[in-house]
Amino acid sequence: MTSSDLPTRGWHGIDIGGTKIELVSYDGAFAEVFRERIATPAIDFAAFVDAIVALVSRGDAALGGSAPVGIGLPGVIDQATGRQVSSNVPALNGREVATTLRQALGRPVAIGNDCQCFALSEARGGAAAGLPSMFGAIVGTGAGGGYCADGRLQRGFNGIAGEWGHWTIPASLQARYGLPLFACPCGKAGCLERYVSGPGMSVLHGHFGGAGAEPLAIVARGATGDEAATRALAAHVDLLGHALAGVVLACDPHAIVLGGGLSNLAHLYQQLPAAVQRHLFRGVRVPPILPPRFGAAGGARGAALLARQSTSLHIEAP
Repeated sequence: MTSSDLPTRGWHGIDIGGTKIELVSYDGAFAEVFRERIATPAIDFAAFVDAIVALVSRGDAALGGSAPVGIGLPGVIDQATGRQVSSNVPALNGREVATTLRQALGRPVAIGNDCQCFALSEARGGAAAGLPSMFGAIVGTGAGGGYCADGRLQRGFNGIAGEWGHWTIPASLQARYGLPLFACPCGKAGCLERYVSGPGMSVLHGHFGGAGAEPLAIVARGATGDEAATRALAAHVDLLGHALAGVVLACDPHAIVLGGGLSNLAHLYQQLPAAVQRHLFRGVRVPPILPPRFGAAGGARGAALLARQSTSLHIEAP
């Protein structure tokens, strides 16, 4: 079957995480017709491939035929080798995931990272629907993102456009808060992800003398005037404001949509505009900073949209 045979069937979107895999199937009008979630075979690559093939087969049955597949994966693909790196699914590290799945499924397979799929979902029918451009900034267990223009994901030369979490903390903020340069799993030190993610907020809390509580607890303690929590929250917003100011200068999006666990913290929407503005030069405006419409539920949806974008079929917004 060729790609030209597929648009009337629909698209499958698969969101892969460290503990779960979710498939959602959409028909030709981009209406959901099937959804299933399974545990991730985290260690055995053959079992992982078999699980994906079985999921897609059940999705095909719901659609009444074969359809292209989009997959959101944690980590990135080495463009020189095609191998997966920096994944939180051990079975995938060092594997040619895209090639293997295309062969096993016998159809087009579009792969992006989970942050890019989040951004695409929020750009098409989500919080940034109808805007000329947007940046999806995930702040959860890690920090990453994706950039969309005219409702289409922009991948970049290496396929990593939007990886702001691996920009380095500036020396000025490191000195202001007396922060050490924390090692990052990517191999560098001082990556912003290590300070502005959920675990990063906990590390900041510990740095200022707290007990390293989870973000929700830190926010609650901050509301009572707890000194360590208050200092940690102020540093966190300042660091995140610096990072998003960099996004504004690099991409100038018409909106920034937050994702990940920290996107549920109301104080970020109240404080971030001023925090971003402090790191911009005069005359540059901060775009709207918005909560997500789909959030974690948009991962599979964004993957399906990526499959649709990659086959250049039926590209009007759902």
